[in-house]
Parts: sequence; C-alpha cells; structure tokens
Amino acid sequence: MRKPWIVGVLLAGALLGACTDPASGPEAAPPTPSVPTTTHRQVPVAPVKSAPGVLYLGDSLAMESQRVLGEELRGTLDATYRSAPYSGTTLCDYLEGTGARSLVPDGDKAAALVRALHPDFVVLQFWGNAWGYTPCMDGITYAADRQTYLRRYASDIRRLTAQIATAGGAQRPTVVWVLQGPDPITPERVRAVNALYGTSARATGDIVADAGRTVSAAGARYTWTQYLPCTAYERAHPDYCTQPGNGRTALHRDDDYLHFCLAPTTSTPRPCPVRSPGILRMAREITRVIGARAPSRSGG
Repeated sequence: MRKPWIVGVLLAGALLGACTDPASGPEAAPPTPSVPTTTHRQVPVAPVKSAPGVLYLGDSLAMESQRVLGEELRGTLDATYRSAPYSGTTLCDYLEGTGARSLVPDGDKAAALVRALHPDFVVLQFWGNAWGYTPCMDGITYAADRQTYLRRYASDIRRLTAQIATAGGAQRPTVVWVLQGPDPITPERVRAVNALYGTSARATGDIVADAGRTVSAAGARYTWTQYLPCTAYERAHPDYCTQPGNGRTALHRDDDYLHFCLAPTTSTPRPCPVRSPGILRMAREITRVIGARAPSRSGG
C-alpha cells in the first residue's frame, strides 16, 4: 500500500510529468488584461436557469473526472456542460496574458470560454501543482518556499476570479472552487490551498464544493487513505464497491496516490475509462452544490 515518502515524492513527479498534455501547445496570447484590485462583491450575478450551464476547468484530476461530472450534471440538473481540463496545469495556465509560458491555448483560457459560452457556473478543480511543472509558476514550488508559493497561489486565485468576472459582465458566472482531498506527502499544503479557495469564495460571493471530504475518512479530513467503507449506493452497485467482502472500496490504485481513476495513468491524458468510486463521489458532491445554488427544474 503506502510507499516510503521518498519513493512517494519520486512517484509523484513521474505521475504529474506523465499527465502533461503534449498536444496542448501554447499559442500567441492576447495582451495582459487589467485586473481590478477591488473585490467583486459588487458584480451582479445573473439569475441561473433551472437547467444551468456549467463550464469545468482544471488539471489532471479534472481531466479524469470530466466525463462522469458531465453525466451527473446532465442527468441530475439537465445542465448544459462543457469541459476543457489540461493535465499538469495550475491556475496561472488559465489566465489570459500568460503567452508561451502557459500549457493552455488561448481559446481555452477561462475568460475566453466564459465570453464564448456564457455559463452560469465555472467549476475550477486544481490540486495545486506544487512542483513547478508549469512554466507560468516561474519555478515557485511549495517545497522550496511555502509562503511564496501560497502568496502566488492567492494572487492567481484573485486574478483568475477577476478575469472570469470581467468576461461574464452583467452575466457573471458563479465560480465553484472544488476543495481537494488529502495528500499524503504535503497534507498541510492541501489544507492551506483549500483555505485560500474558501476565502476567495466568501469575498466574491462564489461557492465551494467540498468534494475532497467525500474521499476522506470520517473525522480525518486531511489524512490520506486508499480505502473507505462502501456507501449505500456503492453497495447497491457492486462495480463501485471494489472489496464487497470487506465492505470497503478503493479510491486509488496501489501505484498512484494522487489520481482517483482506477485505470493506469497513460502518457496521453484522457477521461477515466473505468468506474471509479472516488471520481463518482466527488462528481456527485459538485453536482449537489450546483443544484443547491440553482433553481429546481420546476422553478422552485
């Protein structure tokens, strides 16, 4: 099960390196937009349709989850849905004005997609790339300088929120920050990044979806675990209860503590091709939070 920490660090580097999308080459970027320095609490949020429009952006965790989340949103909320995740990325990759230093092409930047699609919700799922795999982080890593990393991450949260708000204009979408699950190597980093997401949501009138809680043990929110007891749904659907004899299910593969897809990670990023309990748990929580914010189909 768990490997020694030094092996875990090397494995993590290999996994994130493998998740980079080589086909997503950078394009020429537009001029850097002006980023307001004031809070966006004043920006009006447009009424949400009973069948909301949802845009899903993020890193390799979003890449593997995108198909399942779309199925949950469509089936539960009749949502219109678009996803554009890129493995190996972090927040700065989705900022306009990052040019060749970004792993996300111009057409898939957060603001560009908001202008094109006019979503009601923009779901952002970023684990918090902490090892400097994306050029736009300027080599800043959590291991080398925790405070600089967190300050930069907080700044990128503000900038990305501002660009989404400006792109939405009078129809500003609600940003949904997905809180991440436990990390066995740097548990305090995930706790700090999740706190930054929560602070941003409170300041701007946005929301959080604590998907990470659904893949954490009861009473141990930031303690990593490979297995959890099967839920009632998982027991009723045996494909999602991987060890029914023990009444527990696997969240991670033995060789991958980070991702929740129970199929091997490949060099070409893809949606998870097999039923994976961790992915479904998180997708259902994101859907529940969006549904609570949006009116019901009957208009209630």
